[in-house]
Amino acid sequence: MITVIGAGLAGCEAAWQIAQGGEKVHLVEMKPAHYTPAHQNPDFAELVCSNSLKAARLNSAAGLLKEEMRQMGSLLVPIAFDCRVPAGGALAVDRQKFSDAVTSAIRNHPNIEIEEKEVEKIPQDGITVTATGPLTAGPLAGQIDLLCGGTLRFFDAAAPIVTAESLDFSKIFSASRYDQDTEGDYLNCPMNRAEYEAFYDALVNAERAPVHGFDARDPKVYEGCMPVEVMAQRGADTIRFGPLKPVGLRDPHTGHRPWANVQLRREDAAGTLYNLVGFQTNLKFGEQKRVFGMIPGLEQAEFVRYGVMHRNTFLNSPKILNAAFQMKTEPRLFFAGQMTGVEGYMESAMSGLLAGKNALRYQQKKPLFILPKVTMSGALAHYVEEGGNADFQPMGANFGILPPLGEVIRDKKERYSAFSQRALKALKEQIESA
Repeated sequence: MITVIGAGLAGCEAAWQIAQGGEKVHLVEMKPAHYTPAHQNPDFAELVCSNSLKAARLNSAAGLLKEEMRQMGSLLVPIAFDCRVPAGGALAVDRQKFSDAVTSAIRNHPNIEIEEKEVEKIPQDGITVTATGPLTAGPLAGQIDLLCGGTLRFFDAAAPIVTAESLDFSKIFSASRYDQDTEGDYLNCPMNRAEYEAFYDALVNAERAPVHGFDARDPKVYEGCMPVEVMAQRGADTIRFGPLKPVGLRDPHTGHRPWANVQLRREDAAGTLYNLVGFQTNLKFGEQKRVFGMIPGLEQAEFVRYGVMHRNTFLNSPKILNAAFQMKTEPRLFFAGQMTGVEGYMESAMSGLLAGKNALRYQQKKPLFILPKVTMSGALAHYVEEGGNADFQPMGANFGILPPLGEVIRDKKERYSAFSQRALKALKEQIESA
């Protein structure tokens, strides 16, 4: 039997790969007895920061990653597409349906035994996949810290969610950028210059919630989940060229492009809940209601979840792990998820998929499943193994980490398509020879 600690995206994917390979899995999950500050759903594979799994198209880095995972037998990717909600070119999901479906699949697998308790230490014998996430704390975090010789510490933030019925649709219009779809998968809250400047002034001067715990005096914030108020302090136009960019949109009320624009994305298939895109925040709850209530259409918004800031912990993986997500000095131990230094939901799930496959193969005394660097999954796995030691930073899927093509292709779409075609060809060969 192989132990998997944690039933987040990475842990569920790891458990599924092992169980599908015919081995028994002991999956240990601390919920519902214990929750981290960022979690509130008792089910598995809870999506915390956003319900978007990034781009779906194959000629994108995120889309290529998902297709590679699908071809490797992923549990989560097919479920995500089954639980899809409109989001233009992105794959966004109904969080509850997604979590419910993953939980059901895991609980009903005959090879998976589930124990609900908080783990304080990694088992002293047997093969173990640790996928406890970037919020790992307590005695377990202390043991991992000693075992691995140090961690990187960051803070991540989540965006608030509001009810659709509380929005003022006389000020909001439905559209995706550049008319990418006919239905308008996003709600848009346009601002004129005066409205934006007033909002910006309130945002940068709003009171923030205290950051508790380690590094509170000088917290490092990962760029991919930077609080909007922190981003705004970089300059008056920073967020207007970031999450509030108005490009590709035309306000039907004025016939012109807004000065700034806040987008809302569906949280559920029914369209009863929306999240504020790019509005990860650490403002106090009362300040969120006050400041975000200045956004046109959100004056009376009902918040079902306020944004929160929480600790993330990453291993210094290049010193610790190989491209199989296996510990170099203790081969029976595997790690998976954001704690390994991959950034993003699907990247985290991919690491669980590979850690699970390799834990299974190690148990069965087979060669480890190491993907070539020309695949997106392989490039991320090799980045975890080789990515810079002292200055190691979390990495998400992007074409920049792939080896160059053998030819110069100037058209970006054609170049990205070539990357994807090369990756999928290499992956097919790897799967067939494994």
